[in-house]
Amino acid sequence: MNLTVIAAGAWGTALAIAFAGKHSVTLWTREEDVAQTMRDERENRRFLPGHRLPDALTIANDFHSAVAGADLLVLATPLAGLRPTVRMLREAGLVRPLIWVCKGLEAETAKLPHQIVAEELGAQALCGALSGPSFAEEVAQGMPTAVTLAANDPEFARRTALALHSARLRIYANDDLPGVEVGGAVKNVMAIATGICDGLQLGLNARAALITRGLAEIARLGEALGGRQQTFMGLAGMGDLILTCTGDLSRNRRVGLALAAGKTLPQILAELGHVAEGVSTAREVARLAVQLGIEMPITQAVDAILHRNEPAAGAVEKLLGRDPKVETL
Repeated sequence: MNLTVIAAGAWGTALAIAFAGKHSVTLWTREEDVAQTMRDERENRRFLPGHRLPDALTIANDFHSAVAGADLLVLATPLAGLRPTVRMLREAGLVRPLIWVCKGLEAETAKLPHQIVAEELGAQALCGALSGPSFAEEVAQGMPTAVTLAANDPEFARRTALALHSARLRIYANDDLPGVEVGGAVKNVMAIATGICDGLQLGLNARAALITRGLAEIARLGEALGGRQQTFMGLAGMGDLILTCTGDLSRNRRVGLALAAGKTLPQILAELGHVAEGVSTAREVARLAVQLGIEMPITQAVDAILHRNEPAAGAVEKLLGRDPKVETL
């Protein structure tokens, strides 16, 4: 298969490395100097240093030529870049079957990625989301990873998952696109919350409780948006949540740890050097929960800390002071 990965960030580069062993892969980046450096050095020193780019991997910065011959596109832009990228494909007459790997809700609209793509390409576009417990560093190293590929068209999901599947990157097909996307989006908010919890040294009991109740919030929102509860027990729900909340490679967890240490959000984001999707997603999820009448106290607390200058310790005390209730998912 001819495969083009659009955007050479850490995740795009890692997937290009992983897929290059089985497919003819082109990795596209907008900047000509970045593309030339990667060609010369066979390494993406800015976003994924220390991982050699396979000799067979083509590095391109001409958008039209990179996309024109592709059988499948992998969109690895941050969520904010999804709509402009899909629109560029449509306007250039370069629409191809595609999957995206960004996670979150669009700022201001609170739309999931599949809703953005449907608005730009139409509801019949062959497309889907690749999501699940996966750090770019480990995928680039060829360490065992399992993820989910979800699409509204079950046959497209099955066929594409089979084509991309390998022993080290196991891909499971799924037809619950909204459920998979909600799991991928809201787990980033919960990772910030868990980072705050650990940064305040509240203990392992508190961490376990936070992750478990965080999963309940994810499931509530996901079901309200058309997802199935069983999805949240799988790779794109519980699996991704556990990894992102506990793994030290998680950008969102690092945001939480830094907030607990008293750093300001602008300072944290400047030091991070990468996009942490949970920062913008927290605001959109909190607002959406109010609109839908869904109780999401952890999300509301994270939003208050990030965007309304609520002290982390104070937000935690408010959570702990909530009245006890019957446990429900």
